[in-house]
Amino acid sequence: MLAIADNRGNIIAPFEVLPVNFHDIRLFEKSFENLLETVDDLNLDIAGAYLTLDSGFDSARNKILIREAEMIPVIKPNIGARKDRGKIYAILDAFEPLKLIYKERVNIERCFAWEDTYRKMVIRYEKLQCTFMGFRYLAYSMINFRNIFN
Repeated sequence: MLAIADNRGNIIAPFEVLPVNFHDIRLFEKSFENLLETVDDLNLDIAGAYLTLDSGFDSARNKILIREAEMIPVIKPNIGARKDRGKIYAILDAFEPLKLIYKERVNIERCFAWEDTYRKMVIRYEKLQCTFMGFRYLAYSMINFRNIFN
């Protein structure tokens, strides 16, 4: 899931859903388009905002898309099967200034953990997309309700 958290802890997270056997990287472009549409609908200024993603989204294409939207990509490097230590160190050195920002990703991960407190969200039982999305919206509404009214 792609999400932006503001300084008050509000999370904007439009998402795209595909069956379980699809990798998240295939969801990125459509989810990013949804995010930009939502930001546009809300008249938010995201220029210079950080977009944090885990290492599964580390690709030159994703970074270009994020920069074209005038955002700053904060993607944990995926050094994977690289053998050249010089390149590995260069990649890690380039990520070093963004490390503290990446650690703030815990806010978004916490939202995912809250989602898991609802049994219907852990495993997808519904066959219809509209039913599945309805339960998601209900769960997120309950999470926000508890957060606001404690």
